[in-house]
Order: sequence, then C-alpha cells, then structure tokens
Amino acid sequence: MTLIKSISGIRGTIGGTVGDNLTPIDAVKFASAYGTWIKQQRDKENYRVVVGRDARISGEMIQNLVMNTLVGLGIHVIDLGLSTTPTVEIAVPMEHADGGIILTASHNPKQWNALKLLDANGEFLNGVEGAKILALAESNDMAFAEVDDLGEITINDAYIDLHIDEVLDMELVNVKAIEKANLKVVVDGVNSTGGIAIPLLLERLGVQAVKLYCDPTGHFPHNPEPLKEHLTDLSQAVVKANADFGIVVDPDVDRLAFMDETGEMFGEEYTLVACADYVLSKTPGNTVSNMSSTRALRDITEKHGGTYEASAVGEVNVVNLMKKNNAIIGGEGNGGIIYPESHYGRDALVGVALFLSLLAEKQMKVSALRASYPNYFMSKKKIQLTPELDVDALLVAMENKYAEEKLTTIDGVKIDFANSWVHLRKSNTEPIIRIYTEAPSQTEADDLADRIISEIKTIANI
Repeated sequence: MTLIKSISGIRGTIGGTVGDNLTPIDAVKFASAYGTWIKQQRDKENYRVVVGRDARISGEMIQNLVMNTLVGLGIHVIDLGLSTTPTVEIAVPMEHADGGIILTASHNPKQWNALKLLDANGEFLNGVEGAKILALAESNDMAFAEVDDLGEITINDAYIDLHIDEVLDMELVNVKAIEKANLKVVVDGVNSTGGIAIPLLLERLGVQAVKLYCDPTGHFPHNPEPLKEHLTDLSQAVVKANADFGIVVDPDVDRLAFMDETGEMFGEEYTLVACADYVLSKTPGNTVSNMSSTRALRDITEKHGGTYEASAVGEVNVVNLMKKNNAIIGGEGNGGIIYPESHYGRDALVGVALFLSLLAEKQMKVSALRASYPNYFMSKKKIQLTPELDVDALLVAMENKYAEEKLTTIDGVKIDFANSWVHLRKSNTEPIIRIYTEAPSQTEADDLADRIISEIKTIANI
C-alpha cells in the first residue's frame, strides 16, 4: 500500500495506516493545506473552489471529506459530482473560482485515489506552488473558520453538458461533416465518467454510440490504462458491431485511444499525431509533446511547416513549453490532447471531436488513416536497481558514453540517433530507471532497449 506526495497532488491506496496510505486523515490534511494555500494567494472576502470526481468506489467518501474540509476553512465549494478532469478544468475559470480539485487516480486500479490540484486558471500547479502545499501539509500551520464564516456547498451537475457545448463551439469541429458521415462507434468508458461524457458528445454530433462498460460504478472491468493488452473486449465489440472504430478513455477522461474498424489499435501515441495533423492543416503552427512521445509528431509538424519541441515529462511541463513556443496543439503520447483553443489541459472530449472532424473530412477508414502516418514503434522497459546505487551517477555515465550523439538532459537523458531514440528517466519513488525507446520496427525498439539495459548493468556492475 502506498502514499505518494508530489507537486501535482497526493495519490495513494485506500485503507491502511495514516501517512502510508490515502486515509481519511490524509485526505483532510492535504485538502486543508490546499485550502490554506488558496487563501494565501490573495486577500478577499469569498473564496471558491470547484470539486469533481471520477466514478471510483472511494470517490464519494474522499470528495465529501475534501469538500467539508474546505467548508471548514471558510471556502465555498462548487460540487460537480461525477465529472471528468477536463470538465473540472474548464469549470474553474467559468465559475471565476480560485482553484479546483479533481478526485481521481487517472489510469491506476480501483484501490487508488488522488487529489489533483488546480490553480485559478484551471491548470495544474507548477513545482513551486505544489511544494508550498506539501510544506503546509507537514507544518500543520492552518487556521480554520469560525462558525459564522464557514463555507457552503453548491451542487452544479450541468458542467458535462457545458463542456460539450464548449467543444462543439470550437471553430475546427466540423459538426455538419461528422453528422453527414453517419458513423458508428463503440465506446469503452471503463465504468467511469467517460461512460457518461463520451456517449453524450457523440449523440450531439450525430454519431451512433455502442456502449461498452459505460455504467459509472467504479468497478473497472479491466486494467483502466488504455493499452492494447487490456482492450480485447473493445476489439471484439468493434468487429461484432461492424463499427467504424472504437474509443477508449481512462477513468478521468484525459487520455484517449482509438481502435480501427478491424479491431486493431490505432496506437495511443498516434492520437495526438492525428489530431495535430487535422489542426495544423487548418491553422499551421508549432507543436509540443514530452520527450517520451513519438517522433511522428515532429514529422507531421514539419510537414505542415511548423516547429516541434519536446518538454520534460509531465503535463505542467508540456503546458509551460506550449505557452513559451506559442504551440497551437500539444500533449503527451499517452493519448493526452492539449488544445489551447479550448484550455491548457489534456482533454479526451476535445480529442474525439477533432479526430471525428478529420475522419469525416477525409472520408477514409481509420486503418487507412493510421497507415498514412510515419510508422514508429516503441518499447517501454525498466531496470530495477538496488537502493544503494547512485542512479544520477549512472545517468551521467550514459550521457558521457553517448556524448557524440544528440543529447537532451532536461529530464533524465534522451539520446537521439539518426533513426531511433532512447530516453532514460529515474523514478522519483523507487530505485528504477525507465527506458523508453522508439525505432522503425518493434524488433529494433526492443533490441535498443535491451542493449541500453545491458550497458547500464555493466556500468553498475550488477
């Protein structure tokens, strides 16, 4: 059982002992720290925070603890109830709120939950502000409101519909073309809030939705990370329904993957590639993804005359570089689409609408669309190290070994070869090095990863 404290929030398993797991006491402690931080941002009479959750079994319990802690601090809460991460993100500025909290552990299994923290823009906190909240939580330097100054909770369950309105109002969403295409799509909502939001969006776009695991019970029918090995039911359902393609999202609906009409994965890495291809064809510009994402985005960006840049891993890092480079679209290779025309956060609803617009305008099958993009293959492995080994020294040794190649060291070590790359990152929570590679074939990607692992073991003498 685990409790992980980071600048983006607190994540852990439900139950167990205080400080080692996400217990009610830990939820209250970190909600108190966040609420105190909110009040430190500016001196005003009324503070407002938006709170929403995915459908996890523990969600209602954790949400009630968090909301009533904020009430105890004199903060007014807008309760979205069952929601999505991007829905909460757009609700914060629409409500003129001071921040937001999303109760979700993203792709982690059902025993996990988390408090994800947003600023007044509806964006994840940067490292400096996140560190302040962690420090507050450890200091217990928090003062609560007196009885006449307690906050209030206001329920607003309209925001998924408002979110869909906002998506449909985007200039590049071609509603007429999508309606005319008469598409049928299978939706795997992993029994969370994607099972509410995605079918509603498809209905508004005139797309026939075949629902698979769209009952928001929080009992995930398979591992909720949207990877090929977890999606055999979706593959079979797409073929059986003679659907045009399949959609799968993670429990909080910020990651998006597609399956083609034959039941084959479109490739989670290629969700962003396809959406960027469509956006850049209409509005040329720059793109950003993280260093562990496919090189295909660079290829597509350059095809449209733009410039591609890679950030450190982490949504806040992608967003910061997007703002710096005026990127017109960006995201992460895990199926996260960030489209600033909507907001600076990963949003599966935005991704679905852009992908449908692309497909409807091109009038081609999803398998043919995938075949039109540069073909790269990734390998994602890790090497377990003993706690006494100096991981930073190992990474420096690899950096020195490949000093003649193109290196990037803003987040571990990334080595760019002519036709492939490898990205080495240390874990913040355990003694491992993650090894991500990409090459023109799966065999080459796997062989490159195995070679790098062997070299690290030789240097570490293990």
